[in-house]
Amino acid sequence: MFDVVKLLGNVFHPQAGERLVVVADHPHGTIPDDPLWEERRQMASEWREALAANGDAWGIDVGPLVTYPAVGAHNGNLPLDAGDPVPLGRALADASICVALSEFSPTAPMVDWSKNHPDFRCATLPGVARRTESTALAADYAEVARRCQILKDRLDAAHSADVRFSTGHEWHVDLRYRPALMDDGQLPRDKEGRVINLPSGESFLVPYEGEREGEASRTEGEIPVLDGDRAHIYSVSENRIVGVGGDGADTMNAYFAEDPARANIAEFAFGCNPDAVVWGNVLEDEKAGFHWAYGRSEHLDGTVGPGAFKGPETIVHQDIVYARECPIQVASVVLSGDAGDVEVIREGEYTLF
Repeated sequence: MFDVVKLLGNVFHPQAGERLVVVADHPHGTIPDDPLWEERRQMASEWREALAANGDAWGIDVGPLVTYPAVGAHNGNLPLDAGDPVPLGRALADASICVALSEFSPTAPMVDWSKNHPDFRCATLPGVARRTESTALAADYAEVARRCQILKDRLDAAHSADVRFSTGHEWHVDLRYRPALMDDGQLPRDKEGRVINLPSGESFLVPYEGEREGEASRTEGEIPVLDGDRAHIYSVSENRIVGVGGDGADTMNAYFAEDPARANIAEFAFGCNPDAVVWGNVLEDEKAGFHWAYGRSEHLDGTVGPGAFKGPETIVHQDIVYARECPIQVASVVLSGDAGDVEVIREGEYTLF
């Protein structure tokens, strides 16, 4: 039986005197509703009720469920002046703990908010579904944290990675100048990182983006990406997608041409939640294995933020997943550092645990 009180108690370690708010976005105008989104809003209401019933035991205040009009794109700017029963910005300002069950990911703007509100931390669950309550959300988070730490240590020791996909395509990734981060499902009040995803379970970093004068990024190669039943090949040079090949690739070439900031390689990541399954939901899929992302990166300690895009409507951070159940997987990932090479993934499986 899923226990949201136990889960969020283990995640946040609430302290007496804190205030918790649950928020959720809702459809409006040209953004249509769907059954999973409706289910998610019901989950938000149920979670809030369960947390409120336990508030006295933790010594915290649990505010009303706050809903806000959906942004319409992942990691777009939040409508802080809108919301029900209070504006979203006011609800966030009054809270030290936030749980966001949304259709569109608010992770990046929540990171921005936390930078100016030091006693604020947030777990975002974009696209979460009730079925996740019996899979990745029910994982042993001590084991999740153990795996995250192993992978973080390997990433910190590496200056490059070489990825060979099951299609035979190869990709070299420049990992210099970046500390690795991890989303291990732990967010106590004194933690330096202020925003995590739930379900959790990944270690990651932003590849070097070439921001140092006179020193280009060495990230280059070819990445296969499945688009429906068609495989596209993303050509990468100096950490940017410079072209897309394959049947029907004109649409993606136009997409990256519309706003060149989208073409930035924004994340290199190892999902390691042992109970995560791949079912077409990026939030859970990415915790099941290797993935990468393009677009916005500053919320992960990169350099490409909202100001690099043409406008709020073109901001994106899009993850692409190659976990064990995916049609395209990774045959090998080798991390290289001063101490030598370590093969982290072989034939789609981790070698470290």
